[in-house]
Amino acid sequence: MNKTYYIYIISDSVGETAEHIARATAEQFRDRSYEIKKYSYIGDNNQAAEIIDDASTHDSIVIFTTVLESLKNTIVEKCKAYDILYIDVMSPLLKLFENYLGFEPMKEPGVTHKLDENYFKKVEAVEFAVKYDDGKDPRGVKKADIVVIGVSRTSKTPLSMYLAHKNLKVANIPLVPEVPVPEELYQIDSKKVIGLTTNPIKLNEIRQERLKALGLGNNASYASLDRILEELDYADDIMKRIGCPVIDVSSKAVEETANIIIEIMKDN
Repeated sequence: MNKTYYIYIISDSVGETAEHIARATAEQFRDRSYEIKKYSYIGDNNQAAEIIDDASTHDSIVIFTTVLESLKNTIVEKCKAYDILYIDVMSPLLKLFENYLGFEPMKEPGVTHKLDENYFKKVEAVEFAVKYDDGKDPRGVKKADIVVIGVSRTSKTPLSMYLAHKNLKVANIPLVPEVPVPEELYQIDSKKVIGLTTNPIKLNEIRQERLKALGLGNNASYASLDRILEELDYADDIMKRIGCPVIDVSSKAVEETANIIIEIMKDN
């Protein structure tokens, strides 16, 4: 009967890299049964020493991934003392990259995992921006990091999406004289609200182009200068009542406006 051997995985992060390598390798030797024992987020030398003590009581191989030098030294010394076979997965690669790039690595545990977390936060923020775009659901106002308000065609949606890629949850509310402003807008900290305004002539041109794109005539009230002035006055009144910062987006790219908003949030 084949005796089971143990593969000890030790990592200062999740340990997925070492586990995948170990499993892929072990499966090439199917005539021998094995068991993987994984220890994640090990950052203490005493913890590492205890794991190797346990490994010494079995037929074991130790595989470790760590960027912490003291942890690596402890594992290597203990494995040598017990005559346990071991392999350091990270060090040869780190050395190779260091020689090629010409500078030392950060040696910060869990960097890949942090990048994964950042990705999922970005996805969550984008989904939030879509869900609470154009005042679809006013409940998003209280959940948002930033609430963008302004009249139609002041780049609220593209701005919300751009900020979402900066991991910020943004809801945007259109300001229309005939539509009451959600009460939630007056119930949150005014520092979270950003008002957008623009030059009426510029807005008139943008709205006329929008109507053309939709195959409509340019004499609709939506694009009339009188209607635009009415909307801007209404929006200005709302923004003053809230007491929020106001950005004139007349001659600004979305990226420029977004950077201004980010700076305002930092100051707050």
